[in-house]
Amino acid sequence: MDCIHLTGIRCYGYTGYLPEEKVLGQWFEVDVRLWLDISTAAKTDAIEDTLDYRSVISLIQHLVKTSKFALIEKLVTMIADSILQECARVTQVQVTLSKPAAPIPDFSGKISIELTKSKSNL
Repeated sequence: MDCIHLTGIRCYGYTGYLPEEKVLGQWFEVDVRLWLDISTAAKTDAIEDTLDYRSVISLIQHLVKTSKFALIEKLVTMIADSILQECARVTQVQVTLSKPAAPIPDFSGKISIELTKSKSNL
């Protein structure tokens, strides 16, 4: 199976456990790996025969911007499920959701969750 990688999708959203995260928001970064068969597109050179990844980027940005969950575990799951439901060609997806500036005192790292799901897990 072939794989398309989309990395560094930055979105501003309002998911977080702390009240200020829900009000002020914060930046999120999303990377996705999409498994699908690209052999037909490789022969035809037609976008109709593959995945238009612009639609995946727009879907992710919309979900991050409009969702208000307490936990990023919920958000990363919603992103993976939505991609699998909206993109008929995608058989498996891996989503890495990161908070590059989590509001934790004396912590300058980032927090990430990685989730892999396939259509059979829906």
